[in-house]
Amino acid sequence: MAYLAAVVILGGVFGFLGGLFGVGGGIVAIPVLGVGFGMSEQAAQGTALVMVVPNVLVGLWRYYRLGGMDPRLAISLAAGAVPLTFIGAHYATHLPSGPLRIAFVVFILAIAAYMAWRTFGGARMAPHARPWPWPYAIVVGMIGGALSGLFSVGGATFAVPAMTLGFGLSQVAAQGMALALVAPGTVVGVVIYALAKDIDWPVGIALALGGVFGVSYGVGLAHRLPDRTLRGLFIAFLLASAVALGLKV
Repeated sequence: MAYLAAVVILGGVFGFLGGLFGVGGGIVAIPVLGVGFGMSEQAAQGTALVMVVPNVLVGLWRYYRLGGMDPRLAISLAAGAVPLTFIGAHYATHLPSGPLRIAFVVFILAIAAYMAWRTFGGARMAPHARPWPWPYAIVVGMIGGALSGLFSVGGATFAVPAMTLGFGLSQVAAQGMALALVAPGTVVGVVIYALAKDIDWPVGIALALGGVFGVSYGVGLAHRLPDRTLRGLFIAFLLASAVALGLKV
C-alpha cells in the first residue's frame, strides 16, 4: 500500500507537469518508468498511456474552459490523428526496445533544439507570416498521430511548435490544441499496448489516480505564465526528459 501511495503521489507530479506543458505527463513518466522502474520502452510507454488518458481529458477540458481553443482546428487534429496512432502503436509494439528508446530521445532533442533556436536564437519564435488554412490541421494531426503511436506521447510534443508557427497560436493555446490531437489517440494506444501485454496495470492506474488531481493545477499555472517563460520551461522540460531517458539507452 505504501508503494502504491508513493506511485499515486508521483502521478500527481506527472499530471501537474502534463497540464502545465499540454503533453499529458507521459513524456516525463516514460523516462521515470524506464529508469526507475526498470521497464522496457514498450512497457513504459503503455503504462504511461494508462495515466495519460484521464490526464489528457481533464487537461483538455480545463484548456477549453479557460479559452483560446478553436473547435474547428481541434476536431481536425483529432480526426487526422486517430488512424495514424493505431498504425504507429501497432509497429511500436513489435520493434526492439533499445532502438525505439534511442529514436525517442533523438526526437525529443530535435524538437527542443528547434524551439530553443526559434525562441532564444537569432530567429525568434513567431507565427507564420500567413497562418495556414485550417485543413492543414488534419496533416498536423496525421503526423502527430503517427508519432503518438510510436512514442505514446510524441504527437503532443510535435503539435505544440507546429500549431504555434503554422497557425499563429500562443504557446498556451497550442498546448491546448496538442491535447486535442492526442485525446482520442491515447485510447487507441492503450488498447494496442494492452493487447501486446505491454502495460503494468497497477502502476498505470495508481499514476492515473494521482494525475487527475495534479493536471488542473498545471493548466491553471500555464495560463498565468508569460508566453516566453512558458516556452522556455517547455524546452527545459524536454531536455530533462531526454537526458533522463538517455541514461537507460
